[in-house]
Amino acid sequence: QVQLVESGGGLVRAGDSLKLSCAASGRTDSLYSMGWFRQQAGKDREFVVSISWGDGRGYYASSVKDRCTISRDNTKNTVYLQMGNLKPEDTAVYFCAAQTHYRRSNYYVGDFDSWGQGTQVTVSS
Repeated sequence: QVQLVESGGGLVRAGDSLKLSCAASGRTDSLYSMGWFRQQAGKDREFVVSISWGDGRGYYASSVKDRCTISRDNTKNTVYLQMGNLKPEDTAVYFCAAQTHYRRSNYYVGDFDSWGQGTQVTVSS
């Protein structure tokens, strides 16, 4: 099992940038992918971005593709989400997720096996 701890959330203004981090521990040798999802109040959790742990290939939701970059540091078992030009509609709790069993995709909630507690990102207008 993999444990995840997110950090970096906070209150920012529209147009600002923010970098989220997620540190994995435990069975990190079983990682296939890691990802970020977000959940707005009263809505379902939605995919933001994921990264294949082996080759570092990123997959982005169309709503954030031009404003976000995902990266990883295998030596630290940490994944980063750099977000730019933030908008009020980006306000949500952001969750880090780990995929430790092989699946054909890595962008559905059900594709991931472990989840962090979430970090709040609030963007004021």
